Amino acid sequence: MKQRTFLRKSSTPHNYNIQLSDLAMPCLLWFRQDLRLTDNPALLKASELDEIIPVFILDETDRTLGGASKWWLHHSLSALTADLGGLVLLRGDPQQLIPELAKKTKSEAIFWNRSYEPHSVERDTALKSLLKENGLLAESFSGSVVREPWETKTGSGGPYKVYTPFWKANLSAGIPDPVSNAGFNIGHLEGIGENLEDWALRPSNPNWATGWEELWQPGEAGAKQQLDDFLQSGIANYGELRNRPDLPNVSRLSPHIHFGEISPRQICARAQFVADENPSLAPDINKFIAEIGWRDFANHLLFHFPQIPVRNWKPAFDAYPWREDESQLIAWQKGQTGYPMVDAGMRELWNTGYMHNRIRMLVGSFLVKHLQLHWKHGEEWFWDTLLDADLANNTSSWQWISGSGADAAPYFRIFNPITQGPKFDPNGEYVRKWCPELKDLPTEFIHAPHLAPEFALQRANVKLGETYPLPIVDHKFARERALKGYEAVKAATSAS
Repeated sequence: MKQRTFLRKSSTPHNYNIQLSDLAMPCLLWFRQDLRLTDNPALLKASELDEIIPVFILDETDRTLGGASKWWLHHSLSALTADLGGLVLLRGDPQQLIPELAKKTKSEAIFWNRSYEPHSVERDTALKSLLKENGLLAESFSGSVVREPWETKTGSGGPYKVYTPFWKANLSAGIPDPVSNAGFNIGHLEGIGENLEDWALRPSNPNWATGWEELWQPGEAGAKQQLDDFLQSGIANYGELRNRPDLPNVSRLSPHIHFGEISPRQICARAQFVADENPSLAPDINKFIAEIGWRDFANHLLFHFPQIPVRNWKPAFDAYPWREDESQLIAWQKGQTGYPMVDAGMRELWNTGYMHNRIRMLVGSFLVKHLQLHWKHGEEWFWDTLLDADLANNTSSWQWISGSGADAAPYFRIFNPITQGPKFDPNGEYVRKWCPELKDLPTEFIHAPHLAPEFALQRANVKLGETYPLPIVDHKFARERALKGYEAVKAATSAS
């Protein structure tokens, strides 16, 4: 073990000039939303020291994880523990637990990769200051975005509010390569930490996640396999077919990315390699990489506008006349709205923890525009049921579809839940999979059974109002009501 040397104070109190060579061993490596070994800058830095104490803390001072996220986290932590050869598990307040663990393990350095959620920024800033006051080395790194939120600036030096110029600026600056891997040694972990099973992250009585192990492979190995499978069999015609929920032309990487089992830099690098090897795929791969860029944009917005999760990004939308209707909210949550594409999406979500992106836009539009229910109801349901429930992505996307967020489409654009069906599920296969009670309806009526003639319903054994619900709101009426409601937003905008 290296000889500890005295730390040299600078002229500023509690600000120490600490070199790795000054430190005794080991160091703490704090895992968060970076549950991987490759392209992990904090791990790379920690590997410069002789021993690492890896730790994951279930932060009980932050927003409670949704049920689906807990399921994924259990399996992801299990995979990471196996990959590392050991992992300290703690739950509580990191500002208390990190200093206690550092003292217990005689660690003098603590490394982690950054998060850009408001709670994390505030917590990490305070913790880093506390650790430095205690004479410890505390460093954080960029491990979850292509570029740091403060690195990409407009010509006037401010944050971007529109995606397209934001991503062009990122591309012009270049996408950084993943950092190299390094060997590491895990320190003595016995006698510290908790048991993963004791956290009870998986559901029971009832186990609503039955069968998910066959659908998903949480962990770094699963993330890499998912990316390779997609680039091999799903990337062709991605630019067009990514909007088809009935086809396998999306990556389904979102849960892996959210938990940091694979990084955006890794994804971009691997995708670019495939494009270089297969130039004909370049347009589709460029589109795919641009979609990865949306996640960077969401983090960019959240960092610069931390109020996004709790209030309208555009204050004029505070004037919108939201309704409260619990029965309609429940019908939406259960996939019982009477609009098959909406219902199929909500049932896919409940049964798999995932929903196709095109359908996310449709069900979101239906909630806030057809039912006129506040986007926060949707955000909360997605937070609990999505495996990829991500604060930045979830809140910015719900505000986008509501019209109250950054880079939002014209708020008066209201998706027609009937015509969206033939456009994106032309053969009705998506609806038939998730709404099996409609499977025998002719394709011409599959997306609007309430418009089907009685003989077609009888042949398909569909009894509207019994085996499948009638629409809970009329499309034309809902559209006119939503547009009328937006008049209040226009008035508030003009007044400001």
